[in-house]
Amino acid sequence: MERRLAAILATDMVGYSRLMEADEEGTIVRQQAHRRELIDPKIAEHNGRIVKSMGDGLLIEFNSVIDAVLCAVEVQEAMISREAHSAGDERIAYRVGVNLGDIVIDGDDILGDGVNMAARLEAIADPGGICVSDVVYQSIKGKIAIGFDDLGEQQVKNIIRPVRVHRIQLGGADSPINTYEAGPASLDLPDKPSIAVLPFDNMSGDPDQGYFADGIAEDIITGLARMRWLFVSARNSSFTYRGRAVDIKTVSRELGVRYVLEGSVRKSGNRARITVQLIDATTGNHLWAERYDRELADVFAVQDEITETVVATIEPQLYVAESERAKRKAPENLDAWDLTIRSMPHLWRMTGPDVLRAQELLQAAIDRDPGYAQAQGLLSFSYIWNAWMGWGEDPTRLIPEAESTARRAIGYDEQDPWAHLSMGAVHAYARRHDDAVREVRKALQLNPNFSLAYAWLGILMGYAAKVGEARDALDQAYRISPRDPFNTWLPALRSIGLFTAERDSEARELARETIKSRPDMVGAWRILTITSAHLGEVDEAHRALAETKRLQPTISLGWAREYSPWVRPQDLERYVEGLRLAGLE
Repeated sequence: MERRLAAILATDMVGYSRLMEADEEGTIVRQQAHRRELIDPKIAEHNGRIVKSMGDGLLIEFNSVIDAVLCAVEVQEAMISREAHSAGDERIAYRVGVNLGDIVIDGDDILGDGVNMAARLEAIADPGGICVSDVVYQSIKGKIAIGFDDLGEQQVKNIIRPVRVHRIQLGGADSPINTYEAGPASLDLPDKPSIAVLPFDNMSGDPDQGYFADGIAEDIITGLARMRWLFVSARNSSFTYRGRAVDIKTVSRELGVRYVLEGSVRKSGNRARITVQLIDATTGNHLWAERYDRELADVFAVQDEITETVVATIEPQLYVAESERAKRKAPENLDAWDLTIRSMPHLWRMTGPDVLRAQELLQAAIDRDPGYAQAQGLLSFSYIWNAWMGWGEDPTRLIPEAESTARRAIGYDEQDPWAHLSMGAVHAYARRHDDAVREVRKALQLNPNFSLAYAWLGILMGYAAKVGEARDALDQAYRISPRDPFNTWLPALRSIGLFTAERDSEARELARETIKSRPDMVGAWRILTITSAHLGEVDEAHRALAETKRLQPTISLGWAREYSPWVRPQDLERYVEGLRLAGLE
């Protein structure tokens, strides 16, 4: 087989099926105009070759990775003005992925991992955006006058190991079509003090100790987040800046916060040195800095001291009234905390193997300190997530186990937000809707900056056919954590409420959007199955059901009746009927 190294660009139109359904002739005419007047000339200008056209997408080969990236940037920036006259839901926009890799030549076609990776990068990109692989970034940094956002390691379909992804900063970036997929270039400051805690630098000289630095920052975020008067950017957004030299004012704009806390950790033997500094990100002025040299046994005291100093510096007059609310119950055993922190990156990736690994680490933490409520709460939540996604276990075992674990967590620490969130998820799957809402709201009362709890409130409101309340809760989840990788799930969560309103076309499109970024989300495939069935799209319903059954082999009409947490009987019946029409027995 003939092989060569090439730059591969994959592009796909956002919402193609929705646009064609709304105005088939008009969409075709506009797309042809974009190809004739902009896209094809730019490809030729940068010496590219169109390998194949797939209706709403293109695969293009370039001999130069710089040409590939420049072509992508120029097309995306030109599309903003070309589509400026169109309403947001009618606008044509493209996602683009660029990779540099080995390809296999098959006549006029190209194959291989290099091509597959470009397609996966395209699926991650925002509407109107460009994502590139790390090898592309390393090849062109400093050679082209463009900026990049490091999105960290991403899990992509059919690639075993996570891949490092970079997003190109487009100077004229327009508002995205889907507000859940990408935030605006700048977010307004909230009407109360706001802060982001960046991941602490690991100065230990041992990369394996990076989790320890993350753990320090994680716990400081948790302590700050419990302040009702303080807006705290969620961990999953602030941690996207890990390992990068970032401009603090850029962080302020992207996360919509006034203050930024950054620091470093050096762990040596049984001692740790922690340095921190608090910055007013709108001006760049340093407000406070400190260094702590302590025994590891004192690490929790240091975290509390840092938290108290930060809040006292930001808003002294409110500190006395609120400080007691921020107290948390630290684990008795440092090893339990260590194991819990190690579990979190796995839990946040939310893939089947990662959740199982998180459960192993959390169970080991509980074995060392049974009274560690956060570990119990996280473990309970992971069980519910497994049940919802249909990952391997029968819900008849998982849900009772999740409930007993959540009750233990609440018993050990009534003030732990994770314990109440997991209890709310348990109630949802037992169809105790009012109890579920009460527990999730309790989690938000304890931590008003808990983005995942807002997402779950949105889920519950969707299942209760409260479409507006679901939208508001999901919007708040996004605002707290605008750079969160979990945001790729939000379109599918929004589709739950739209299904209850019988807005099946919109719900189906949101499910498709989620699948492009997270093809392992079985909930999105279930929504795609039932909405396609009710819309009479039999072939798509069959294909979606086949993928649903692959991801959730235990699914059946009986499972749907027993464990789908729809509140209104008519919604449950429409859901089951959609699965039946698609061919499920």
